[in-house]
Amino acid sequence: MKKPSTAEYPSDSFFAKYIDLVDTENVTELLRQQFTVVESLYKNLTGVQQDYRYAEGKWSPREMLGHMIDTERIFAYRALCIARGEHQSLPGFDENAYVKNANFGAQSQQQLLNQYGYVRQSTLALVESLPEEAQERVGTANGLPVSARALFAILAGHERHHLNVLAERYGLK
Repeated sequence: MKKPSTAEYPSDSFFAKYIDLVDTENVTELLRQQFTVVESLYKNLTGVQQDYRYAEGKWSPREMLGHMIDTERIFAYRALCIARGEHQSLPGFDENAYVKNANFGAQSQQQLLNQYGYVRQSTLALVESLPEEAQERVGTANGLPVSARALFAILAGHERHHLNVLAERYGLK
């Protein structure tokens, strides 16, 4: 799947911030590469590293992985709805409330990595199943017009953002 054109999402929205982090035209390949990077990074973390917070109120790497899983589920669902022609506005979500209510700290790192793998494989299967016209369909998510294709690029950029945070704030690469 190729990177979306700027006509497929509002360039002045938070969507653009994530799409700007996608430095390739092949979003599908980036999602595959990110899977390998995330899996490699997380499977080597110690328990202390998994639960470390660089500041009060910030998520631990374990919570960040859970957040990335939740976000991927939500964005893939939005993309599916829009690709299938949904006309209803798809709601936003409060990521902090989701993390708080998920209790990711009670899940082992392996459980979270398994979920991440299953969700990513499902996302890739969806990406690969969509014809060009479905990728280009535009719907409304979080009150903003966006194409199905743009949602997958936003997802890749969102993950890149969190990988950058893990490197810069947690020293994890």
